[in-house]
Amino acid sequence: MRKSYDFSKGKKNPYANRLKKQITIRLEEGTLEFFKDLAEDVGVPYQTLINLYLRDCAASNRRLSIEWKQKN
Repeated sequence: MRKSYDFSKGKKNPYANRLKKQITIRLEEGTLEFFKDLAEDVGVPYQTLINLYLRDCAASNRRLSIEWKQKN
């Protein structure tokens, strides 16, 4: 290893804005199993598959339609 390095000609990481952030998310077991099975079928890690799905939802501005039923 050198005693010092010259970073004067260094460039910023072009992928820095695409870095992932670790979070905690609680999913129902059935939902998680669905993505794990699907991930195994297509050959990608299930967390990557969930991220791809959520990214697609965000890119297409997909909104969930939720209807709350009132109890009588």
